Amino acid sequence: MGGESRAILYGFWSSSCSWRVRAGLNLKSIVFEERNIDIVKEQSQLTDKYKNINPSQKVPALIIDGQTLVESMAILQYLEDTRPEPRLTPNDPLQKARMREICETIVSGIQPLQNIGLKSHFTTEYQYQQFTKYWCDRGLQTLENLLQKTTGLYCVGDQITMADLCLVPQLFNATTRLELSLDKYPTLSRLYKNLLKEKVFEETHPKAVRPKP
Repeated sequence: MGGESRAILYGFWSSSCSWRVRAGLNLKSIVFEERNIDIVKEQSQLTDKYKNINPSQKVPALIIDGQTLVESMAILQYLEDTRPEPRLTPNDPLQKARMREICETIVSGIQPLQNIGLKSHFTTEYQYQQFTKYWCDRGLQTLENLLQKTTGLYCVGDQITMADLCLVPQLFNATTRLELSLDKYPTLSRLYKNLLKEKVFEETHPKAVRPKP
């Protein structure tokens, strides 16, 4: 889609949802500018200015092709539909369904239950941590079972798909912020180690994009 202006990604450097989209843009070689929305200290997402961009006041949001898109999976699907190469979804219908199983397990079953927005609903930090660790660990077991049926070099066969874009940020949060071990999940552990070596995840890793103080 030639002649387009630079895309703008509104995200937070350590947000798993932002990382998914950042990686998708990178894989498809889409030139973009990332604007940091501090959802932790400054809570920039709650400003009226950002609300005009994303009514849900969450990250990410992407301005591309003259349109503003929100929700990471909707954004990734738009990129796939408008810029199909390289593909982020398998051609085979069954493999595509397997990919969506993995994505939904992460996007609907794990990530929302460890969102920092939940903190205010707990009396103590300990309660919040125990809650998020329990549900994340349970989700990781589900992923381990699913991935044993689908993995090749990546989550679904030998092609990087949306499943990998969802998996890496989620495991990063699980092993860093929640300090969960992947030792009892050999498939997840192997995949995560290998995926972190891929150029797309090196270039879009939170450590690579964190704003300088």
